[in-house]
Amino acid sequence: MNIDKRYLVCALCWAVLGMVLGIYMAATGNHAELVTHAHILLAGFVVSFVYSVIHRLWLAAPARGLANLQFALHQLSAVIMAGGLFMLFANMATPPTLEPFLSVAALGLLLALLLMIYMVLRSGGTRSA
Repeated sequence: MNIDKRYLVCALCWAVLGMVLGIYMAATGNHAELVTHAHILLAGFVVSFVYSVIHRLWLAAPARGLANLQFALHQLSAVIMAGGLFMLFANMATPPTLEPFLSVAALGLLLALLLMIYMVLRSGGTRSA
């Protein structure tokens, strides 16, 4: 599967997860996971979708290893971020316990973004959709 399609499939899965959490919060009236919901939809769905579009429209032939590293780093960091925030706002773990994981996840998302910027700057231009 091409990396643009992998990002698109992941984006849609993140959208489902975010919508399920949102529906749960609305149905129960418990909005404690609002921050988790927002991070799932933004870091998971929106950013993955944007990366899919970037790969489809601008990255004709990215270095395969770098593109795969960037993909794995983004998705893994988003999973750790979402899981950590869920546990934090569900009071399943204390902030001091989760802070190292959330910090690493935030840095992973930042590094994935910097790698995407690098790949875009290195690319030779647009590609046909």
